[in-house]
Amino acid sequence: MATVRGYFHPKTATGRSSLIPAPPWHYSGDLLTIEYRTDPARVRELLPAPLELADDDPGAVALIWADWQSCSSSAEELLDPVRAQYKEAFAVVRCSYQGRTYSRCVHIWVDKDFAIARGLHQGYPKKLGSIHLTRPHPYGPAPRIEAGARFGATLAAADRRLAQAVVTLREPARTNGFVNSHPMAHHRWLPSIENGKGLALDELIETGAASFEAGQAWTGDADLELFEAPTEELARLEIHEPIAAYYRQVGVVWDGGRLLESGTSVAE
Repeated sequence: MATVRGYFHPKTATGRSSLIPAPPWHYSGDLLTIEYRTDPARVRELLPAPLELADDDPGAVALIWADWQSCSSSAEELLDPVRAQYKEAFAVVRCSYQGRTYSRCVHIWVDKDFAIARGLHQGYPKKLGSIHLTRPHPYGPAPRIEAGARFGATLAAADRRLAQAVVTLREPARTNGFVNSHPMAHHRWLPSIENGKGLALDELIETGAASFEAGQAWTGDADLELFEAPTEELARLEIHEPIAAYYRQVGVVWDGGRLLESGTSVAE
């Protein structure tokens, strides 16, 4: 009998074709974060049971652009950059579970297949998109990380632009915002192969960073626009009131999560 190997599909005799390696996964990245307030009812409609709105500031949203380099513990992907580099844009809200506040990613787009596979494992609702953001650099016309620096960011999917922003840094900040600062509460869902049998996998999980390091956070002001699209709903999280914008360089290690509940969802 053949033995097939690999952490994720495709599994082969050697395991070399697996789309993603086993954790831990290591990330280095630049984050551009814009926080604003929307109608809490629009957040509530994205929270399946048993999640509830956060008690404090329930309409707060963080829209985040990230430019990542990631790798397994061997770091071999960093020397084959097509396997390491990707960008993503994602919307995060906050929610409550058993009296504890969590962050939850409700929309996310990435530009590489391996990032989608990792997201499916972690409960992120990842889709393919086109993501771009200004990179800082100490020479030439690119912005430095300093007061007055301006960063642009765009997000598109299926040939439609979904969001665009310009962030102007103002001063150093103590944090990188508050919406995406909690452990993540995500669902892992997989429909049964038998029609009408519901979900074969139905888990509410908690995940977060196994370790984290970061440079100086900066805050500033953002000019953010969201756009309607036929198959996307980011614009339903409409902008009612700006909060702040942030820029920060980070290093993160992800090494699994824990099960909170199983078999309780009402997803269809």
